[in-house]
Amino acid sequence: MLRRNQRGQFGGMWVFPGGMVDASDADPELPGDELATARRAAVREAREESAVEPDPGQLVALSHWLPPASAAKRFSTWIFLAPAPELSNVTVDGSEIHDHVWMPPAGVLAAHGRGEMQLVPPTWITLHWLSARASVQRALADAHGLEPERYATHIAHGTGDEGMVALWAGDAGYEDLDLRRAGRRRRLWMTPGAWRLELGGQIGEAAGTAGTDPRSERG
Repeated sequence: MLRRNQRGQFGGMWVFPGGMVDASDADPELPGDELATARRAAVREAREESAVEPDPGQLVALSHWLPPASAAKRFSTWIFLAPAPELSNVTVDGSEIHDHVWMPPAGVLAAHGRGEMQLVPPTWITLHWLSARASVQRALADAHGLEPERYATHIAHGTGDEGMVALWAGDAGYEDLDLRRAGRRRRLWMTPGAWRLELGGQIGEAAGTAGTDPRSERG
């Protein structure tokens, strides 16, 4: 995990290594291939931000994210999973990135719940998915067996202290942002100090709760 500086849209957030695609990231053997370009950009950005350079041939696409239309800046983001190279010594520049830490996914989620680490929903959801796997090998094997999950986010606002809610296609309230509408659930409740993933459920039934693999619940 890397901690960004205090400037900009993601100031102070703890993030995975990554960043903007450059023209040089286009794969000459796969011109116009968005995923191939994103994979090359991910490797380059990891090297620039952390001095860790994964093998591009080992990157597995885990998910794709689009922020809500109301966002000040919208980034089309691919998240990849890969084993870290041997003897991965992290070096940050002290400018764009101010700190780093190796932690188990569950440890990062716990620190976020205590208010010690700020996360954005794509990072939180990815850590939640990883925390259900006992090893890097298990996570890679599971990721290889699934199509990348796509999250085009809509944002609703709960009542009282419920906070914001991120909804994704397949949730009964996805189109009209009606959080009480009966039906399937595919949402993240961002209640301060207690984010909660809610999945599953059918019309007229109670929704499922966190713990389900988010990539097994599709709209």
